[in-house]
Amino acid sequence: MIAINNQTMAIRLKNLAKKAMPAFVLRWYHYGLALTGAVYFGFPARGLKVIGVTGTNGKSSTVELASKIIEESGIPSASLSSIQFRIKDKIEPNILKMTMPGRWTIQSFFKRAAGAGCKVAFLEVTSEGIKQHRHRFIGFDTAVFTNLTPEHIEAHGNFENYKLAKGQLFAAVKNRHIINLDDPNAAYFLSFPSKETYGYGIKGEKRKIADAKKELKVVEAENIKIGVNNIDFQVKGVDFSIRLGGAFNVYNALAAICIGLSQGVSLEGCRAALAMFKGLAGRMEEVQSVPFRVVVDYAFTPNALEKVYATLKSQVGSKGGKLVCLLGACGGGRDKWKRPVLGSIARKYCDEIIIANEDPYDEDPQEIIDQVAKGAGPGSRKIIDRRVAIRKALSLARSGDVVVMTGKGCEPWICLKDGQKMPWSEKKIAVEELEKLGITIGKKS
Repeated sequence: MIAINNQTMAIRLKNLAKKAMPAFVLRWYHYGLALTGAVYFGFPARGLKVIGVTGTNGKSSTVELASKIIEESGIPSASLSSIQFRIKDKIEPNILKMTMPGRWTIQSFFKRAAGAGCKVAFLEVTSEGIKQHRHRFIGFDTAVFTNLTPEHIEAHGNFENYKLAKGQLFAAVKNRHIINLDDPNAAYFLSFPSKETYGYGIKGEKRKIADAKKELKVVEAENIKIGVNNIDFQVKGVDFSIRLGGAFNVYNALAAICIGLSQGVSLEGCRAALAMFKGLAGRMEEVQSVPFRVVVDYAFTPNALEKVYATLKSQVGSKGGKLVCLLGACGGGRDKWKRPVLGSIARKYCDEIIIANEDPYDEDPQEIIDQVAKGAGPGSRKIIDRRVAIRKALSLARSGDVVVMTGKGCEPWICLKDGQKMPWSEKKIAVEELEKLGITIGKKS
């Protein structure tokens, strides 16, 4: 108890100190941390080809897919994602609840990766991380852009500032750029100079890149087939089949293929590696498939949530089943604008809506839930206790239905006030509650 109280007090004092700092002092504070971290660990990224992946959605999936390609090609590599820290075959879960960790953590990771003989390292790069100079003193070899939709608006002031923050990564990387050509913001990211540029997308999609004057190496998917738990497509006559659900994962796979090609891996090598991919924890992860499906996904942005719901609704609707949705909101204290938006998306696709606690931090969780419910409508259920909410969602499902739980994915904590954390595993708790309901856990053969 004393340790917890001391930790809480330290967090409070740290937050108060940051709030009291003038903006220019805070910027230099973050820059100083980046510089001292790099100096202390001896600028370890100099011995690595560091590939930074940025965008609103798909960063973790792209990193993990690309890591598989590089790993199977025989190039010693490391990756730091919101899911895990990996150095060659040694994997640790990312329990920091930070997509892009602090500067000293990143530099320490690169030090260990270089010491283990890695040649390539992957890093998710966030707009907040860029704002706090976490991308400094790394010397990225490659910058990858997945997509851009409104997010972290309160932190950046507006969407344009959010986009400009992402652009700073491409301004800093001169060697190689990989860009989603089908995103409306592609032209902006193509405007940054680089020695080599790859563009990816789906063949036949309309694009707004007329002003982009670059010699692009274009990688396009065609003949796409979307299954319940797999995606199939072709790239230049090579057939790809990957164990992932959702059409949106075609883009993540294409980004990974571009990364592989840029590092000298053939299309056939990319195909073979991705065929061995076993899926992602907390990303359209299926807990069970019979008598009804239970899916856990990390989606907490409007764009990601809509794609997950649209995918699952199309699958369940054709069979006469219903979509049971459990959602929360983004963490307390941020992006309050999107709470009713998330609720309205649920209202559009879901037959049953349960709004539960997610990561309230220092906010009142009931207020967050009420704000989401404004968009979800009067038919939604509000349950603060997330375990109870999961139990309710599962109890509403019948044969042929789909229960989807979004917002947590494979995160190991629910974050509460004063820096307190409650251990959490969405998948584990779903299994426990299924067993309590007397439902036999099953998967189709």
